[in-house]
Order: sequence, then structure tokens, then C-alpha cells
Amino acid sequence: MVLGLAIILAGALWYLQGASKPNDKLADPEAGAHVVYGKASAPVTIVEFSNYLCPHCKDHAEQSLPLIFSEYVDKGVVRYIFRDLPFPRQDNVELAAQAADCAYEQGKYLEYHELLFRANGSWGRAPVLELPKYFSDYAGQLGLDRHRFDRCLADQKTKPWVEADKALAEKLNISGTPSFFVNGKFIEGFRPFSEWRKIISNAMTGKK
Repeated sequence: MVLGLAIILAGALWYLQGASKPNDKLADPEAGAHVVYGKASAPVTIVEFSNYLCPHCKDHAEQSLPLIFSEYVDKGVVRYIFRDLPFPRQDNVELAAQAADCAYEQGKYLEYHELLFRANGSWGRAPVLELPKYFSDYAGQLGLDRHRFDRCLADQKTKPWVEADKALAEKLNISGTPSFFVNGKFIEGFRPFSEWRKIISNAMTGKK
């Protein structure tokens, strides 16, 4: 009787823990990626789901990401995939994500990505109808072809990319940002670069 109850409780605990975590069997976090940096042959792939008004995403973008790129992506160790996760009623974040993807088409995604986080206190409070001007100004600051950028944003050329990321996040049961998959293993929340060193090292050696 006691043993049976223990088995039931253990099963219930496993179910509850599993229900709160992404189900990586439903979808491949790398599938259909559009914004990708690094060598295809890199031994470690990091997939990031981010939101431009998320404070911890900003911390990652400003503190850990530049070091991950300089130490691992630029040296062929890590392949890095960016994915967007605007939350419901966040039209401003959705448009910001589209703008960053338009910058990617001109080879300036990383710079634009960083600028969006740095300036989110400005565009994040602006009316949605005024956002194209903000985003066009940022494109100009980074030396992009503004006419091409504005046309990309006005035509919603990259909207399908953002919609695909949102749909994938739903399939993976991701509800918070930043969320990461490192060689398929789910990691949630901001981590300082010292932790990323360990995470990437473990991924390279196959440790869990």
C-alpha cells in the first residue's frame, strides 16, 4: 500500500514537473530558422527566444551575448539562432522584431538588436502608429539603406518570420523569455557569461 502510494506520488510529481517545461518532442527549436549566425558545422547550437521589452532579455543582450559571440560564435564553436516571442497585445514588440529582421536583410541584425534593447524606454512607450519613424531613425543611425528598410517594414516582409517563431514557441510550450535551447536542452532565464562558459563546455562534451 505504501509502495503503491509512493509510486503514484512520484508519477504525479513527474507529470507536474514535465507539464511546466517545454515539450521538445513536439517541434525542433532550430526548424525554419531565419536569423542565424555561425558555422553550420559548429558543435554547439544555441536557440534563443527573446522579447524586446523583457528586462532579462536586455541583460542577456548587453552582458552575455557579446561575449558568447566573441568567444564562441566568431571562433566557429557556436551556431546562434535568434527567435522572437512577442506576448499577446504587444504589437510594439512584434513590430520591433520585424524591424530587426529587416535589418538582418542588410547585415546589421546584431547592431539593431542591441539598439532596440538600449532604446526600449523610448520606442516601448510610443504609440504603435509612430513606431515606423522610430525604427527608421534607428536604421539610419546604423547606416542602413533607409528606403529599403522602410519598404521592408511597410510591406511586412518579415512578419511571417515573427509569426513562425511565435507558433514554434507555442508548440514548444515556451511561455517566458529569455528561453534557450542548447543542443536541444532547454535553459530558462538570464545567465551570466560565467555560467554560459559551463553550459557551452558541457554541450561540447555531451554532458547534461
